[in-house]
Amino acid sequence: MDKSELNPHNVLAMTEFRAEIGFSAISQVEAYWEGLRGARVMPKRSEIDPRGIESALEYTFVLERIAPGMARIRIAGSHLGDLMGMEVRGMPLTSLITPPCRRQIADAIEDVCQRPAVCELRMSGETTISKPQMDARLLLLPLKSDLGDVSRILGCMVAHGDIGHTPRRFNVVGARIRPISAPSTAPVPVKPVAQTDTQNAKVDGFAESQKNFETTTPRSDVPYLRLVKSDDR
Repeated sequence: MDKSELNPHNVLAMTEFRAEIGFSAISQVEAYWEGLRGARVMPKRSEIDPRGIESALEYTFVLERIAPGMARIRIAGSHLGDLMGMEVRGMPLTSLITPPCRRQIADAIEDVCQRPAVCELRMSGETTISKPQMDARLLLLPLKSDLGDVSRILGCMVAHGDIGHTPRRFNVVGARIRPISAPSTAPVPVKPVAQTDTQNAKVDGFAESQKNFETTTPRSDVPYLRLVKSDDR
């Protein structure tokens, strides 16, 4: 047996996570988050629409960072409740993690909110006679609150295997931290069009091009007034 697999500080390539079958919800939530942020570092919490991740909704949750390394669950799909055997709203995220690995989760929360970064963790369920083996993946993505601070986290957790006796807690066996920054999408500067006294700038869109105002000077050989004589009395 490869002992390195049990080292909680292993760093695994992201492609190894995605190659495993059954964790497509992780990719769907991250793709949704990437689409929302666009050219920004991260989207806002208020922009999250459950309809955008409907197929992964049961695995999705939202965290609120309440102190360094501490985040409580504000909203959660049914999957987390099934793993814990109870309502998880208001509980700290570390409730799903075994005590020896909780420091790693605290560090991950700080990385996500302070760097900021995307964090993905590979986990294994704590096993006993009544708790069969489970494999899990946890994704943490930063969000801005309505006040503009990075104190919200969009998360997704998927665990495979028989749940058995609850609550189920997990050991962290691998982590991937990816710092993020806004994509470089600065527009190319547009050189202003110079205008002269005799020529106006071109008007875009449906507006017609503007014409210069011109005055008409009467011809010198044509009298300005004419006398019209009529023989009718």
